[in-house]
Amino acid sequence: MIERPVLLNQINTAFRRGPVVALLGPRQCGKTTLARELVLPDSQHYFDLEDPVSMARLSEPRNVLSDLKGMVVIDEVQRYPELFPILRVLADRKPSKSRFLILGSASVELIKHSSESLAGRMARVVMGGFSLNEVGKKNFERHWLRGGFPKSFLAKTDNDSLEWRKDFIQSFIEKDLPSHGMSLPPPTLLKFWTMIAHYHGQVWNAADPARFLGVSEMTVKRYLDVLSGVFMVRQLQPWHVNIKKRQVKAPKIYIRDAGILHSLLGIRSKQDLSAHPKYGASWEGYVIEEVIRTVEPDDVYYWRTHSGAEIDLVFRKGRKMYGIECKRQDAPRLNPSIKSALEDLKLEAVAVVYPGDRRYVLSSRVFAVPFEAIDGGMKSLFSKSG
Repeated sequence: MIERPVLLNQINTAFRRGPVVALLGPRQCGKTTLARELVLPDSQHYFDLEDPVSMARLSEPRNVLSDLKGMVVIDEVQRYPELFPILRVLADRKPSKSRFLILGSASVELIKHSSESLAGRMARVVMGGFSLNEVGKKNFERHWLRGGFPKSFLAKTDNDSLEWRKDFIQSFIEKDLPSHGMSLPPPTLLKFWTMIAHYHGQVWNAADPARFLGVSEMTVKRYLDVLSGVFMVRQLQPWHVNIKKRQVKAPKIYIRDAGILHSLLGIRSKQDLSAHPKYGASWEGYVIEEVIRTVEPDDVYYWRTHSGAEIDLVFRKGRKMYGIECKRQDAPRLNPSIKSALEDLKLEAVAVVYPGDRRYVLSSRVFAVPFEAIDGGMKSLFSKSG
């Protein structure tokens, strides 16, 4: 079993801010396994809302939940929106008798209902599959190829991992996406998701997908938002500053899990990945996800001008802005884009993350940083000495 102490610490820290914590993440990423470290699944304090027995136990939810003391776990809570007003009442009890860990795999619905009933009462912790920090640096290539979903990463062979991911995608298309209003036939949904994979690392343009699907660009935007809401896609929004240069205003698109990306692109092995046209884009998305998980920034963006200046990731931490460039090359150098970003965005520093093993200074505020150093957080990324 791979331990996830950082997430457990985040949950415990979140409970210091209030009696309700939402643990959000995609299906099969390990939310239930993590919750079972806090409450045993056969406990009266554990409710799985995909289980008819749990639903029957909650036929009178206020009476049942109000009698419980200590930690209570409610899994797939978005399936029962009527619970949120009841949780508000229970959260407001003085003194508080219980704490509620609610698990959800669809952020849009959960945030909508919680903002209506639990505003100011609920903290959120977002998780994904295994991070590189959790699986260990020695497993870097396996993690990049297979992604972080536990059953994909832990599969006996690369082929077993690929088959699991293909089944996961098919099940997601047939069961999950239609429940969120994506009523297209499964083969069409698969083609749409594959089109998004080919946009991985690029600025989004809805025109081509809209033509292919025979729907409006607004409908395509809604479909993309659904995939973002179920944690399959990251839409990295552009950062705008008041400068004379024309700046790109459309989001940049990434498949959040590298293994899912590779499955959609037909990449089966390390050899396939190294020869694929999306090799560099896959590296970029992989680095960005790992940096976000390690640094825990306040906000994340990218920046690009119509003249070609670009920074892959711009994020705010406290009152300062930082930049990340992802380079799949042996010895990255300082380039005009980084110089422009430093000047125009007033960045505190830029880390150029690359797959080498040596840290070196490119300028007073720009550092070439080995990928394996990012698990050290801000200090490893942005200090001259690491």
